[in-house]
Amino acid sequence: MELAVLSLSFLFFLLLGLPVAFGIGLACIATFIAEGLPFETSIQMMTSGMNVFSFLAIPFFIFSGELMLHGGIADKIVNFARSLVGHWKGGLGLANVVACTLFGGVSGSPIADTSAMGGVMIPIMKKEGYSAAYAVNVTTHASLSGALMPTSHNMIIYAFAAQSASGMIDGHLIKGVSIGDLMFAGLIPVFWIMVCMLIAAYWQAVRFGYPKREDGSSRVEVFPGWSAVLTSFIASLPGLAVVGIILICILNGVATATEAAAIAVAYSIFLTVFIYRTMTVDRFLKSLAKASKTTGIIMLLIGVSNMLRYQMAYLEIPDAIEHALYATTHTPWIMLLLINVIQVFLGIFLDMAAHILITTPLFLPLAIQMGVGPVQFGMMLLLNCALGLVHPPVGSVQFIGCAIGNVSIGEATKTAWPYYLAIFTAINIVTYVAVFSTWLPSLITGHTVL
Repeated sequence: MELAVLSLSFLFFLLLGLPVAFGIGLACIATFIAEGLPFETSIQMMTSGMNVFSFLAIPFFIFSGELMLHGGIADKIVNFARSLVGHWKGGLGLANVVACTLFGGVSGSPIADTSAMGGVMIPIMKKEGYSAAYAVNVTTHASLSGALMPTSHNMIIYAFAAQSASGMIDGHLIKGVSIGDLMFAGLIPVFWIMVCMLIAAYWQAVRFGYPKREDGSSRVEVFPGWSAVLTSFIASLPGLAVVGIILICILNGVATATEAAAIAVAYSIFLTVFIYRTMTVDRFLKSLAKASKTTGIIMLLIGVSNMLRYQMAYLEIPDAIEHALYATTHTPWIMLLLINVIQVFLGIFLDMAAHILITTPLFLPLAIQMGVGPVQFGMMLLLNCALGLVHPPVGSVQFIGCAIGNVSIGEATKTAWPYYLAIFTAINIVTYVAVFSTWLPSLITGHTVL
């Protein structure tokens, strides 16, 4: 009975068009009432979910990304990417992929990445003879790499959700997951996402003859020379250095992830105010306001998701899902495939933060039993969650890209399948080839990472 109340009320609130956070919260409150539990318990679960010290890293990482976004860092990264690959066939599309990947390391957010790169690149691409749908799809899908970058606040959320996970894999005791390991683990998957996106963007540009003028002719930029590439790289290097600063601080034990995030904010302010001199009072206040709003939304999602986690544990939903999957198959690769399929389906309805918080306690224990460690599973989960950002109805990244490109969601989706295929390829690589996630952090930290 209580499970029916939880699921049906959540579906009802989604159909009403309520934001996901309110839908989860109201569904949980309705279930608390149906169970006869005190209303105060729901509020206690919500506040305890948000009252976690490590979550201080979230507003810092978000604020750092907003400062970089409004501080003109995007223009310098675009110039570097365009000078590097802009002379190839479909050069602006390829430059867009490289620029989105690089800025994803600066912002740590697919939404900020799309806003920054889309605002710069989509109008230029349309003007130079690329279709609006192509420009939007390249931008939105390449921006998903920001979810796996060291500056990503989603890694902090996953580390919190995975803290109770435990088990044994190949004689190694698993207890939670290190944020530092996660930050290093994302670098190689991000590289392969970029490679897959470059292939998809290049193939589509060749197929449709981009860039294409109104008379049907095509024009490709001239390579500016390696000196120009070096000059543009040096100009963009101070902005890109924020990734290295965070990783070095954590690796050397200089700072925790939360302190490294605060250092990133201080560095972003220093860079945009004193080095680039692009930060104004108005831009700073916009950055602060946007970071505050985004933090508020995420923390609300964290709070209501903790209510939902309590309800799932109370109703023994994780055990039921585990038994159902075990009844289907005992083969590890099929089990992981089923988990990926379920994750993709849930991404249609859930925001990324809620998706991570809800599904991690459901599937991570099962993944550990299949021999998949929390770091590898984290990369797999973050990619699946990021995919939900580019398809409706909760596809916030795709909505932003389509708004910038002045193109409908339907029109953009018609030609998006090569980029979906690229993301699915990256998901399968991370799922079934553990070294892509675990080799680099194991090499750098000197201990076995699973």
